[in-house]
Amino acid sequence: MADFRKFTALIPNFLMVICLSACILVVVPVVAAAGASASLASVSARNIPVKDTLKVFTFPINKEIGPAVWRITRKSLDEAVTKGSDLIIIHMNTYGGMVDAADSIRTRILNCPIPVYVFVDNNAISAGALISVAADKIYMRSGASLGAATVVNQSGEPMPDKYQSFMRSMMRATAEAHGRDTLIAGGDTLLRWRRDPLIAEAMVDPSAYIPGVIDTGKVLTLTAMEAVKYGYCEGIAERIPQILEQNGVRNYQIESFKLTGFEKIMGFLVNPYLQSILILLMLGGVYFELQTPGVGFPLVVALTAAVVYFAPLYLEGLAAHWEILLFIAGLVLLGLEIFVFTGFGVAGVAGIVCLVTGLTLSLIDNIVFTWDFGYAVVLFFKYLLMVILSLMAGFVAALWLAPKALEARWLRGVALVAEQKSQAGYVGVDVHPGLIGRTGTVSRMLRPSGKVLIDGLHYDAVAMYGYVDRGERVRVVREEAGQVYVEKIQDHEDS
Repeated sequence: MADFRKFTALIPNFLMVICLSACILVVVPVVAAAGASASLASVSARNIPVKDTLKVFTFPINKEIGPAVWRITRKSLDEAVTKGSDLIIIHMNTYGGMVDAADSIRTRILNCPIPVYVFVDNNAISAGALISVAADKIYMRSGASLGAATVVNQSGEPMPDKYQSFMRSMMRATAEAHGRDTLIAGGDTLLRWRRDPLIAEAMVDPSAYIPGVIDTGKVLTLTAMEAVKYGYCEGIAERIPQILEQNGVRNYQIESFKLTGFEKIMGFLVNPYLQSILILLMLGGVYFELQTPGVGFPLVVALTAAVVYFAPLYLEGLAAHWEILLFIAGLVLLGLEIFVFTGFGVAGVAGIVCLVTGLTLSLIDNIVFTWDFGYAVVLFFKYLLMVILSLMAGFVAALWLAPKALEARWLRGVALVAEQKSQAGYVGVDVHPGLIGRTGTVSRMLRPSGKVLIDGLHYDAVAMYGYVDRGERVRVVREEAGQVYVEKIQDHEDS
């Protein structure tokens, strides 16, 4: 009986322990989930401050994503931080572009200390979708589209799965960076992604299946209403002021990024058509300079065209140091072939190869060779064809324009066009009249010009017919302007 009384006395304590345990089991997961949500929501925690007048900074992304857009984005974000802006709004309308540039932009947005919103004014496709997902909030115009982030080549064909895998993971990671919301419904604790990573992945992967959202075999592209429904758009707006009104901002000051003259010039100089013209000017300048020796106007034109060709490509990150050095090496080899070695041999061929290769590779982003070498080779031959056609057009134009240009009045001040006619008293003097009929050997191959050795002395020589190899015996047939003209001595003549 005494034992029973002791047992009944312990019942209240036992019930209290059970209640405390139940509370711990319920409260601890909720607190842990809230902590996890707070840690994952580090990006979305950037809220716009409450101020009398909000300072808003805007800049556009309205062309193909590439080094130029990345440079403008970097400068815009830095300028917004320097000026103490409270909110950054990107005015987006793009069909995509280069993945590496888009990755750099989305990383910079995720780590920006100022809240970043995106206003999709018509399209945020492919790389544009990746950048938009990185923003704290997305607003879309009625009729706008967001998604279709499959990686494709320049012909629109999907790239190998290595590219797609990287893009899928990058889209998921960008969506996950916005964290989760903690929901308690019916006594259950739920964690819901602010931006569902599976939806972000479905924008890349046609095999993704999300019930009620997308079937397999299709790449997901969201309309404005669909984006709002699935948590990828905070609201529909037709203008940037409407975005501010939806966030309760009444007083604000908007400042926009302004392209400098340098930025406008850079955008003009990377135009492929202008680059073809610059190649024409380089070749034409060299040709005219050889026609009128001396450092003159044509050489200045050629050097200026080379600088204008490579400088923007280098600043855009397309032309690397070694590609420019390859082009310079080609010029040096050609110079050696023309002014040091006579005729046209290994140095000349190597110089042309270096020139053409340097011009071609400078048009291709080197990262392409890292990702897909086969596609890079196709791209190389595409630009190689453009360079070769430009060089051929330049050569033909130089031949056609040379006589006309030399007759032009405006060129007489920069080119030597005067003729030394015999009627004016100019007479050619034979420097080596005693050499006619003499024989010697070729010391440097005649192609058709070279050098010959006669009586222990070297003379500049030109073959009358064809090429003459080194060591062959030749006879001087005439001499003119300090240069001897020779013909090969046939074997039967020696005998």
